[in-house]
Amino acid sequence: MDRSELPVVVIGAGPVGLAAAAHLLEQGQEPIVFEAGPTVGTSLHGWAHVRLFSPWRYVIDDAARRLLVQTNWTSPDLDQYPTGGEIVRQYLQPLANTNALQARIRTGQTVTSVVRSGFDKMTTPGRDVAPFAITVRNGSGSEETVLAKAVIDASGTSNRPNPAGAAGVYALGEQSAADHIVYGIPDVLGAHRSQYEGKRVLVLGSGHSAFNVLLDLVDLADRAPGTSITWVVRKPADRLQNLFGGGINDALPARGELGARVRGLVESGRLKFVPGFRTMRMTQTPDGIVVGSTDNVLAPVDEIVVATGLRPDLSFLSEIRLGLDSAVESPTALAPLIDPNVHSCGSVPPHGARELQHPELDFYIVGMKSYGRAPTFLMLTGYEQVRSVAAAIAGDWEAANDVRLVLPETGVCSSDILAERGVSCCAADVAADTGGDSCCDSSTSATPGACCGAAVPQLIQLTAASKGSCC
Repeated sequence: MDRSELPVVVIGAGPVGLAAAAHLLEQGQEPIVFEAGPTVGTSLHGWAHVRLFSPWRYVIDDAARRLLVQTNWTSPDLDQYPTGGEIVRQYLQPLANTNALQARIRTGQTVTSVVRSGFDKMTTPGRDVAPFAITVRNGSGSEETVLAKAVIDASGTSNRPNPAGAAGVYALGEQSAADHIVYGIPDVLGAHRSQYEGKRVLVLGSGHSAFNVLLDLVDLADRAPGTSITWVVRKPADRLQNLFGGGINDALPARGELGARVRGLVESGRLKFVPGFRTMRMTQTPDGIVVGSTDNVLAPVDEIVVATGLRPDLSFLSEIRLGLDSAVESPTALAPLIDPNVHSCGSVPPHGARELQHPELDFYIVGMKSYGRAPTFLMLTGYEQVRSVAAAIAGDWEAANDVRLVLPETGVCSSDILAERGVSCCAADVAADTGGDSCCDSSTSATPGACCGAAVPQLIQLTAASKGSCC
């Protein structure tokens, strides 16, 4: 079979998946997009009420824009901050309705397996020239198999939230308490208000998702007497330097403000803050749910919000030869660039098809799912990933390798480990034990020897030529 005549299957019709389809078309490739949900951007509906800290100018992909401007689409104000729902209505739906994409998107189609046609994982001879066989199931349970020359998995991680248990598995009693637990960002001031008003609420998590929930709960408490909020994080009290983000040093002001507001609530006592708490068990009692760690027990609560991050669903890829980091669960070459145990500066060294490759030729995981369990993904990163991957699938490796990435600098390093080692947070790609110089000692640094962006909030442009420098 001549694989060159086959389409490229894209899994997921979110922002990165639709961007992948747009870039594939520009490369002369034929995409088919499978989306498990009933509409494009289904995963965004889960946080439709949440306003991003990235303005529109960082949300719209270039290839997607080129399709949209051929229609009567009106661009949103690029300096405004969209909600998840606005992204779907004002960007993804109009994009999906373009003549170029409309017939190539199939919603309500769940991918249940991706394999090499006629080859299990163990079989090697002839494997690389065999087409992919993608099995999809629709809402009525009917299945079909589609052949493809390449596969781009942009299915995201929103359907696999991390549990509350500190060990990465459900805490004892967590599943039994499921009726009182929401994973992610509930609409506290809207659709889910009755679940939380006048209740004792526990929030677990230290990222921006938790920040959004906490701020909404405090607003609710102002309107609904009796609402109380306890916030639990795993980091101990002596490692909270960067818990609240970059503040005024953040090139995304809304992101900096988010952390600053939560800090103010903690300092004013509006939130009961419990650091260094590693959830081990949940016990339902007549007075509420009692959450315990190895050495501490919290007061009973009525409702729990678990905002502890997400993880990739790899179940339908069991017969694909994946090259994943054992801890981060991202592509092996990408893991050192994004591992939150080592660094996170709000900027990421440029990466594309080369870093996203797996042992399975022409198979790529992109977008948030490519980051595995790392929480530092930005949409702009995904757009550059799929531009590079589309070029690679088309055989244009010169374009694929010319990776350019422009990210808003956070102004701080989110990892405490580097600070403990005495390493500038901007030396994210230079481990302390390598003997390498801090990238902020270069002439491209805003302030030599200081964290890039800490003195001057800025946009850092990263190209393949500057791969060894985060500045």
